[in-house]
Amino acid sequence: MVPDRGRGTRLTARLGFRHTGPRSYDPIVPHDPRPADLSPRVPGPVDGHSGPARRRIPEATVARLPVYQRILEGLLRSGLGTVSSEVLASEARMNAAKVRKDLSLLGSFGTRGAGYDAAFLIDQIDRQLGLDREWLVVIAGIGNLGRALARSQGFASRNFTVAALLDTDRAIIGEVVDGVAVHHPDDLPSIAARVPLAIGVITTPAPVAQQVADTMVGAGVRSILNFAPQVLEVPVDVLVRYVDLSIELQVMSFYQARREEPTGADRMPVIGSVGVTTHPPG
Repeated sequence: MVPDRGRGTRLTARLGFRHTGPRSYDPIVPHDPRPADLSPRVPGPVDGHSGPARRRIPEATVARLPVYQRILEGLLRSGLGTVSSEVLASEARMNAAKVRKDLSLLGSFGTRGAGYDAAFLIDQIDRQLGLDREWLVVIAGIGNLGRALARSQGFASRNFTVAALLDTDRAIIGEVVDGVAVHHPDDLPSIAARVPLAIGVITTPAPVAQQVADTMVGAGVRSILNFAPQVLEVPVDVLVRYVDLSIELQVMSFYQARREEPTGADRMPVIGSVGVTTHPPG
């Protein structure tokens, strides 16, 4: 984790103005690779009598916060500075009561009858998602997907800076991708000693994903985003999230197949109907 570049830079970059300044992070900053605590701090008693309490945010709400954030940014770009829960709900395809409940977990800053200040709400969501600081990322596996992620402007606009790239292919090691050199995984401990890496991204083939994860964990990485079709074994203090596009396609295939079957109703069949014939055998 490194110091934040500032709200103005983040919001400007996100609203369509690309930051063209040099990559910068201070390797002298104490190494604190832990991801942000997603439980917001609720203001407590003043005058220093006691610290702020913590309120847990359900995982389902955490997953919706980036959706709200993206909608708010679009509304802000269109010139709408204040937004109601009804507008947010409409754009997010959910009911307004759920939106209000989600946002109430961040604090009390909406105005009844007026709505939410869009820029301020974006800042609050940033803070709860840990996007009010910069997170340094290491990507392992510099194939087509790894390169695409390394060059993603979406990372930088959300305060994720790709600081290290890893691959075992000698033809790739030493290559520079978007200003970052590719190293052998064996170099990761020395890199992590100089750079406070927070998040690891694995885009390697499945057979080597566990070895890569072990190397990342050994270097101090405590959050891993795994694109490899492999379940990882990691210590209990390491967060792992999986992105498997083939699984998503299989889920879509299920619903697509059900859609093409005559069901006699204008709704998607429930999963429990899989394997059950709708007509008796003749």
